[in-house]
Amino acid sequence: MPPSTLTTLTDAVVDVLNTLEFSQPFTAERDYLPKFDLAEMKELRVTVVPKRVVSQAADRSRTQFDYDIDVGVQKKLQSLDNSEIDELVALAEEIADQFRQQRLSAFPSAICLKAEVEPVFAQEHLDQLRQFTSVVTLSYRLWN
Repeated sequence: MPPSTLTTLTDAVVDVLNTLEFSQPFTAERDYLPKFDLAEMKELRVTVVPKRVVSQAADRSRTQFDYDIDVGVQKKLQSLDNSEIDELVALAEEIADQFRQQRLSAFPSAICLKAEVEPVFAQEHLDQLRQFTSVVTLSYRLWN
């Protein structure tokens, strides 16, 4: 059975993330259940998760498909110093900027219509775990 379009798109996002250079080095991975022990979070983790598929009629003969893919940026912080957090916020924005209005070379019929950083940081993770967590949601559109 061939992989789903959502899985193929998600893998293409992982490939792009692992090909480009960012302000901080990381290796992105696709995961359905991104749960990690706090001890594993000392290193920067970038996890790509398929999120949502919405289909609707585009016209009499075509269907519009919208696919959302989440890119999680997570790291256990040394301190709650603004400079350490600022670097991670900037990385999440960098990731969003790399995809917005871009096509994936492995999937050129899909265009990223929107790249949303929500939350910019999860307050409860900072407060309770001293961990930075941000989510970049990439929204792709295809017609069939």
